[in-house]
Amino acid sequence: MNKLTIETSPHVFAPVDTIYMMKGVLKALVPAVLASLYFFRWQAFWIMLTAIGGCVLTEYALQKVRKRTVKVEDMSAVVTGLLLALVLPPKLPLWMVFLGSIFAIALGKEIFGGLGHNIFNPALLARAFLMAAFPVALTTWARPITVDAMTTATPLGLAKFDHVVTSYMPLFMGNVGGSLGETSALALLLGFGYLLRKKIIDYRIPVAYIGTVAIFAGIMHLVNAKIYPPAIFHVLAGGLLIGAVFMATDPVTSPVTSKGRWIFGTGCGLITMIIRYWGGLPEGVMYSILLMNAFTPIINRVARPRRFGEVHAR
Repeated sequence: MNKLTIETSPHVFAPVDTIYMMKGVLKALVPAVLASLYFFRWQAFWIMLTAIGGCVLTEYALQKVRKRTVKVEDMSAVVTGLLLALVLPPKLPLWMVFLGSIFAIALGKEIFGGLGHNIFNPALLARAFLMAAFPVALTTWARPITVDAMTTATPLGLAKFDHVVTSYMPLFMGNVGGSLGETSALALLLGFGYLLRKKIIDYRIPVAYIGTVAIFAGIMHLVNAKIYPPAIFHVLAGGLLIGAVFMATDPVTSPVTSKGRWIFGTGCGLITMIIRYWGGLPEGVMYSILLMNAFTPIINRVARPRRFGEVHAR
């Protein structure tokens, strides 16, 4: 005789949880990690190890001190540390990396109540802190595939200040100056494909973000091709791909509705291009995502779907 069990909803459970998503993001980051190790060698390894270790230790210590359940095993601190490392320059001193990892967890996540309550992307918030505190160190770039002290400018810096457009093949493969994980467009696109295939992220934010940048850059290139590079350059150069794929899609700090995600991605693209063209910095991905994170609650409210069958009180 079959036994009938009566329980409260939900009755159907999806296999997707925090650990599943975090492991999926880590797997998607493998190509970018391998590319950074190839182009920047031991510098990349030590920065990644320091950032991950700092984030994990900080989260463990704070949760212990506050007598909360230790949730280091959910892998969120590992993802935060790795993402922070991948948006840092390869010659950054390790003590700055460790300081940034403490900031990412302490003031980027735990101060808001932990994972799921933070307003801003912790990795980008930590990078913004390091940029404000150590601007020279955060804008000192190493030439790829070298272990000497040679430095180089990023493709966006060369385009903005010297009007020199880097060839597309180095941008696509990653043999250019920049942060550890942002140089290889190929590696990031492979990670993007994996995240979409596993349905870990929604396509709307990356498509809206990258599409807005491409349209904006294409229009400006038509206006003055001598000053403004083609759209494909702005898509491949800088931190656009890593920001659009891995940062802007953070489920905690991005809108939950489909319409809201289109708005969010479009806003990120517009702010990025405004900073790239008319700001004092050659890159605007970090600030664009952080600014749009602040507008996420408003976007969620504005883009809330209409409920059918409601009767408004008069």
